[in-house]
Amino acid sequence: MILTSLARYYRRLATENDVAGNPKVPPYGFSEEKIGWVLVLDADGLLVDVVPHLTDEKKPQPRLMSVPRPEKRTSGVKPNFLWDKTAYALGVEANKDKATAKEQPFRPSEKTFAAFRELHLQALKDTQDDGLLALRRFLERWQPEQFAHPPCLPEMLDANVVFRLDGTRGYIHQREAAQALWAGRLKNDEAEQGLCLISGESAPIARLHPAIKGVFGGQSSGGSIISFNKESFTSFGKEQGANAPVSEVSAFAYTTALNYLLRRENGHCLTIGDASTVFWAEADTPEQAAAAEACFADMADPPDDEQENKKIFNILAQVAKGRPLQEAAPELSPDTRFYILGLAPNASRISIRFWLDTTFGKLAEHLAQHWQDLALEPRAWKTPPSIWRLLVQTAPLGKSENISPVLAGELTRAVIGGTPYPMSLLSQLIARIRADGDVGGLRVAMIKAVLQRRFRKGLIKEEIPMSLDTESHNTAYLLGRLFAVLERIQNQALGDLNAGIADRYYGSASAVPFSVFPRLLSGAKHHLSRLRKDKAGMAVNLDKDLGGIIAGLPETFPRHLSMEEQGRFAIGYYHQKQSYFAKKDSAETQSHEGE
Repeated sequence: MILTSLARYYRRLATENDVAGNPKVPPYGFSEEKIGWVLVLDADGLLVDVVPHLTDEKKPQPRLMSVPRPEKRTSGVKPNFLWDKTAYALGVEANKDKATAKEQPFRPSEKTFAAFRELHLQALKDTQDDGLLALRRFLERWQPEQFAHPPCLPEMLDANVVFRLDGTRGYIHQREAAQALWAGRLKNDEAEQGLCLISGESAPIARLHPAIKGVFGGQSSGGSIISFNKESFTSFGKEQGANAPVSEVSAFAYTTALNYLLRRENGHCLTIGDASTVFWAEADTPEQAAAAEACFADMADPPDDEQENKKIFNILAQVAKGRPLQEAAPELSPDTRFYILGLAPNASRISIRFWLDTTFGKLAEHLAQHWQDLALEPRAWKTPPSIWRLLVQTAPLGKSENISPVLAGELTRAVIGGTPYPMSLLSQLIARIRADGDVGGLRVAMIKAVLQRRFRKGLIKEEIPMSLDTESHNTAYLLGRLFAVLERIQNQALGDLNAGIADRYYGSASAVPFSVFPRLLSGAKHHLSRLRKDKAGMAVNLDKDLGGIIAGLPETFPRHLSMEEQGRFAIGYYHQKQSYFAKKDSAETQSHEGE
């Protein structure tokens, strides 16, 4: 299903051009590779110039170019056709010895150059094309030592290079004769014929599939989704690709589509945890598909632009209220097919973290529900958080590398699939709060989302309040509110302390209330007594809050709270604490208005 969808997407891309008017993906047998330099040859095969093929950035990088697909070089020497690294095309590579690198920046690479030369002299022996003849003559006379002389430059070392005939437009590998020669080399008469699992047609089966590059944290040489390189992976004596027969054309199609999606500049890839998450759409028109893809990118990773932000979340708010998607956003079709694929590195292989095949209408409903479940008053964020920002709240030290890969996959599946959030998310958030004492709005919003979705799915009986609920009789929620009142009393009586009751007792109060609250209530009496001397009005109000909450609690404090109850404790604590800030802000506003 995944590979079939990707192969279909390749066929769509093959009919489209980018903003510069170039095809979005290369034709069969070609690949988009980073080419750094162009070697200009005259008709006699002499190297007359080298031209950079780099970006215009502060730190120039090689630009992509469509070239004959590269060989898979896991080991051994395998030259590419009509292009390659300088180690193959010129027989030189960068000198890795720091002691001698300044005096001698390059060193010969004889085996690789010999293989490149042999391949091309054999392939071009009968050519009559001017460009291919120039390349053959170049390889017959070139010696790696010549790299020390102009026009060669040290910065070319280890970059990929292509060839061009002086005085002509385009490159040698683009010439009609070169294309015909490459098409002949693509025909693999020795390939095993079989029924392709993707196309359903009988065709030559790919022994090895092209490399997939751009997966975050993966090998720079690329990885494979389908790979059989050990006897234990095979069955019935079949070798490599024959164990999961995919034709050479279909293998090219799905890997080319995936490489296109994984390039960040194409706007189809987000990094969530350790997973590179790619997405694409199928619709009646390319415009509808592009609109759905752009909308999802903004929903999953909200833009910084306030106007765009408002537009996206206005659509989600209307969808959450039951309004049809096409009424909320006429440019979006709810029937557009939408695909989301999460990929993570696993040595030389690529593992599937999650996969979703749905309609855009259903996806929009799930995303709208996600934001509704996260909703909290007062609002927990200035700009809506991406999935990555949510996951960072669970990571020690707030570092991306500390995000649990398993949790990242489970959370993403819940967001895009509308399934219950993982309970491991709740336990991880509570563990982080106990470790660093940060009961922040974003963490509490996530705790609320986990519990609220469990309520909607019928897994728990009591709904979770969005804002302070003074009518709630839930014991855990009341205990959280009580702890916030006790903290407020201490703060108003003693001022800011290096370690208040939240720093010292939050963890035990939220887990084993029986062992903590009697002691805290005893201390609160002394604090209130002191507060009555200086701030009588505030003492009365806080005493009233204290009494109102205690009246709703059972006679004895619970000996322990479950994970769900600890979540409600955190929500009650946040609501009550924020209510005091809201009162303060309101009082200050009235004071300024009176002036």
